[in-house]
Amino acid sequence: MSTTTTASPGISREDLARLTEHWGERPSLRAWFSTVDHKRIGRRYLVTAGFFFVLAGLSALMMRTQLARPEAGVVGPQEYNQLFTMHGTAMIFLFATPMLFGFGNFLVPLMIGARDMAFPRLNAFGYWVFLFAGLFMWGSLPFGAAPNGGWFAYVPLTAEPHTPGLHMDVYALGLLFLGISTTSASINFIVTSLKLRAPGMSLNRVPLFVWAIVATGFMVIFALPALNLDNAMLFLDRRFGTYFFDPAAGGSVLLWQHLFWIFGHPDVYIIVLPALGIVSAVLPAFTRRGVVGYALVVLSIVAIAIISFGVWVHHMFATGLPQLSYSFFSAASSIITIPSGIQIFAWLATMLLGRLVIRVPLLFVIGFIVTFVLGGFTGAMFALTAFDQQVTDSYFVVAHFHYVLVGGAVFPILAGVYYWLPKITGRMYHEGLGRWAFWLVFAGMHVTFFPMHLYGLFGMPRRVYTYSSEPGWGGWNLVSTLGSYLLALGLLLVLVGVVHAVRRGRPAPGDPWDADSLEWSTASPPEPYNFPVLPRVHSLHPTWDERTAESTGAGATPDRILSEGRRTLLTSELDARCERAVEMPESTLKPLVLAGALLAFFTAMLFAWYPVAAVAVVATIATIAVWLWPSGPEEESGVAT
Repeated sequence: MSTTTTASPGISREDLARLTEHWGERPSLRAWFSTVDHKRIGRRYLVTAGFFFVLAGLSALMMRTQLARPEAGVVGPQEYNQLFTMHGTAMIFLFATPMLFGFGNFLVPLMIGARDMAFPRLNAFGYWVFLFAGLFMWGSLPFGAAPNGGWFAYVPLTAEPHTPGLHMDVYALGLLFLGISTTSASINFIVTSLKLRAPGMSLNRVPLFVWAIVATGFMVIFALPALNLDNAMLFLDRRFGTYFFDPAAGGSVLLWQHLFWIFGHPDVYIIVLPALGIVSAVLPAFTRRGVVGYALVVLSIVAIAIISFGVWVHHMFATGLPQLSYSFFSAASSIITIPSGIQIFAWLATMLLGRLVIRVPLLFVIGFIVTFVLGGFTGAMFALTAFDQQVTDSYFVVAHFHYVLVGGAVFPILAGVYYWLPKITGRMYHEGLGRWAFWLVFAGMHVTFFPMHLYGLFGMPRRVYTYSSEPGWGGWNLVSTLGSYLLALGLLLVLVGVVHAVRRGRPAPGDPWDADSLEWSTASPPEPYNFPVLPRVHSLHPTWDERTAESTGAGATPDRILSEGRRTLLTSELDARCERAVEMPESTLKPLVLAGALLAFFTAMLFAWYPVAAVAVVATIATIAVWLWPSGPEEESGVAT
């Protein structure tokens, strides 16, 4: 963390020293555990989600090795089921969304001209819960007790009689635990983006990445309760003998699927929307112009967020529901391609009308567009009920969702890693290593997953740990396995490039790309207070706008109200008009303690230590009470407009 106090023109050393004193954190073990700095928390999200990505990737390599040849014996069926389930669960719940929220944690306050998230302690709490939930789930694998019913956990196969042991209890409790983190982060993003924007950053000047994060936050709040309810009922059925999913006692197995996919299909866009926001953030820097059709792109983000809640039966076309209902969901599944297409055409127009600067982030954006369009094409095929019913349990489906999720999330994430690495670390990456990584990842992805379309159409079912040699699927599976090794090599090279940049990369300037958004007007890495003077925004591209640059550069003077204490500015929701300064909380161990109490509760429930669970509940309530107990009169300060 940078703690320099070099004065800028118009800003005295005393002013900077005062800001550093208020916002800085002295290096210590306690500070490491108690930090509420959004930048440090954002980096932790990125590193932790990357670690879970590595574990999920190693699981995938083990599965591909098992499937390389017919009737292989690399792993047995029980081990394969656990690897299969943890791979999907980790990629969906422990990597994609937390990684994108990590970018959001680090960047949203910088992009909107704020000094921190709206609720810094809640932000820290969300990270600790995410870390503990991930360890809670992955920690079961070495003991042979990892979830083993697929990341979709369909009942009745995941009920106690068919899946005994702790496996699916770990799944249900782990996702309930993780949902606390996702919900708290979403609330934080929404409030931060609506109330802490820099003066002048009206809604028509908000960066597209921030729009995508806000839309994702609202989607999480409305979609996640369905998944939480599903997992709570599954745990009650398994542990306490209820009958939510038992048809013999009046329950319904389709109830699980309805609730799961009411969450599950919006979750595809919960993952994809922030990734699309990354693409919209990267393009201006390497095309030297703003994204074409800003208003249409914003409307398409909102449209995707809304329409995605009306397509969940898209995943249930083979369950025997009334045919008439299929027609409505088939239509919705087709309509949602329109706002996605608007963004694709906006990006293509931006590249055609701009002046391209080919660097590694732009290469990953181009790779994303190619891959995501192919995934969208097969997605439109799945919107047709008859086609979906024919291929629903084949490897064609596996190919499709990997094209959508690897193409739609991993490629933009890698573009974001290379784009914001100088801002996050203060170091430049090696361009040559980055280009090699791109081509290996791009080639490996298509060699791995494109053949799955073919042997899926040739009849190979998904969710199997082995197959016989007679159907002739072995050759194509071998190609996919070799492609997975190539993909892994490319991702390893990405990691090598990041480590090389951190250790040996040349120092990064504040804005190495001549980019357009506010995070590039700060130091690399940013100071603890982000901005010595909170900017005043006059256009959609603030760092390209001379008036905005003048508000933070030479001649700018700090507002004394905002320089005293840990303060940032509260502004109005629509027009970002100044309202008042708000005091931000100091570093504290309370988020860690609360997350630890919840970990104790979920661990006790897993092992049926109910007295311990009761103690953990008391500890949780006590920690919340201490957290919320007022420490003194809240001070409100007016700010000159």
